[in-house]
Amino acid sequence: MTFPPGRRFALKAIALALTAMPLMAAAQDYPKRPITLVVPFAAGGGTDSIARELGKFLSDRLGQPVVVDNRGGGGGAIAAKSVARADPDGYTLLFVTSTFVTHAATEKKASYDVKKDFTPIAMIGRGPLMVVTSKGMGFKSVKDLVAASKSKPEGLDFCSSGAGSVTHLAGELFVQKTGAKLTHVPYKGSGPATVDFLAGRTHAFFATFPTMLQYVKSGAVDMIATTGAQRSSLFPNVPTVAEAGIPNFNITTWWGIVAPAGLPAPIVTRLNALVNEASAKEPLKGRLVSEGAEAYSATPAEFGTMLGTELAMWREVVKTGNIKVD
Repeated sequence: MTFPPGRRFALKAIALALTAMPLMAAAQDYPKRPITLVVPFAAGGGTDSIARELGKFLSDRLGQPVVVDNRGGGGGAIAAKSVARADPDGYTLLFVTSTFVTHAATEKKASYDVKKDFTPIAMIGRGPLMVVTSKGMGFKSVKDLVAASKSKPEGLDFCSSGAGSVTHLAGELFVQKTGAKLTHVPYKGSGPATVDFLAGRTHAFFATFPTMLQYVKSGAVDMIATTGAQRSSLFPNVPTVAEAGIPNFNITTWWGIVAPAGLPAPIVTRLNALVNEASAKEPLKGRLVSEGAEAYSATPAEFGTMLGTELAMWREVVKTGNIKVD
């Protein structure tokens, strides 16, 4: 039987409403059982610590255990794909970082869709990267790094925590904006990248603060710039890349929470309020500050807009640099 357009629209609306009713009903008494917070990195790192601090806070407020499930591998894609397939009921959440977007921007065949497969919930915090160079190079500024790379036939290189990571694409953007002759050397994680970098086997690192902070403080490496819009409160005498003469260079790493697409609005609203509360209080606030970041409060819509903006930016970097990641 064929229905007129107006009736077809009405029937579709009724069907959608009937489908949503069980989810909306479940949202009213959420949560009734433990929540799984999937972390796309191995246990024990800085990101895992932040996730566990958040999980403890949510557990205390919601009255249900929040179980951290570490699922590393695939540049975060393994965890992201598993959460995208989960029921949108609020019992499976994904802890995301900037690599959630950079990995999606570099994949030859996308394993997940940042905008369609997930419901943005909240941001936790964000902070700049630091540009550090091997102690043996003797560089004091961004200008020194760029000039030295151009003066050598083979150029210099920079390491990263993995192809498609924010530490990779930040370096690629630097190359595109400065013309520096830097070759990317990817590692399987920030740990092995740091080992070789400290040994002088690589020359530069666009590193996260948690990865390199102790080595900067001890003088084991030279910190020549930070990548944010403003100087770091931990290193007020270190210029930003933009201040060093590279305009419109504002790169940060961040942490946030998303869920499978279709999460009911009441659950999104409740979780957003709790995450914003957690990041503005101790101990999470202090942990962020100690690692060169700051708490960042955003609505789900604002977080979603940011995800889309960053995805477009990094895709342009990948396209311009003809970057290929298998």
